[in-house]
Amino acid sequence: MGSENSSPPASPPPPPPEYDRPWRSKNWSEDGQKLLKTVTNFQPGNPEVNPLRILLHGPVGAGKSSFFNSVNSALQGRITTRALANSTLNAEKTFTLECKTYKVKNSDTGSFFPFTFTDIAGMDKTIGIKTDDIKKLLNGHINDGYTFNPVKPITEEDPKYNKNPILKDKIHCLVAVLPANTVSGIDEKIIKQMREVREKARDLGIPQVIIMTKVDEVCPLVKNNLKKIYTSKKIKQKMEECSNSLGVPVSCIYPVQNYHEENTTNTTADILILDALKNIVNFANDYVEDQVDS
Repeated sequence: MGSENSSPPASPPPPPPEYDRPWRSKNWSEDGQKLLKTVTNFQPGNPEVNPLRILLHGPVGAGKSSFFNSVNSALQGRITTRALANSTLNAEKTFTLECKTYKVKNSDTGSFFPFTFTDIAGMDKTIGIKTDDIKKLLNGHINDGYTFNPVKPITEEDPKYNKNPILKDKIHCLVAVLPANTVSGIDEKIIKQMREVREKARDLGIPQVIIMTKVDEVCPLVKNNLKKIYTSKKIKQKMEECSNSLGVPVSCIYPVQNYHEENTTNTTADILILDALKNIVNFANDYVEDQVDS
């Protein structure tokens, strides 16, 4: 009888949204200028392969063009929009159709940084870029300016097809861009295509990393304070999802917040972007040096 009035057992408290200690070390007070100096002073190990070529790929609306713009903004110290990016409100179709390679200008010297970013059409389960085109791009067969055909991949007869690429024409680091807010819902067909590209890069010895965008949209803690990114349980969980999807180790996954509505840069966002850039460039340089040595 007494059980009718007894209170239900108390539910366990929800897990805390963050860890007591950061799971990736970062000195926010010093790293900004240190990272900028490291990237600014970087020179490829082989001057014959200059610039290093970095390829951005991923689903439609993941933030590939926005990531390049954010890198450029962090290096220039002001917001830039050189790569035209689509609004997140209309991201169901790719906005990038042309194979476009961007140089990044060093405002201190007036010359260009020794690395470029190649931006391509987003991957879509129906009308996106063909996987075969990305594989040919990795091998250096597609010249800048090629317009992707969603119906058929490039052929050797195309004037933008490079039949005899050398090391400097090839991609030196493959960067997958995945959105944290929708990574768990990406169509399996797209994940399969991205795995195929990753496996091709692996067979070629090309290093791969993941840039995880839109971190502010999955974790209120991080949205309120970006410096919480490396203590957030939600962010680490999403990084593990990215790792499981493509097979890239968590150590090679970099969470960032792209610039999209800001009109000025901020140090914390710059540190995350420049840290990712530093590692991407180093991986690309390691690959080039390995190819030369062999």
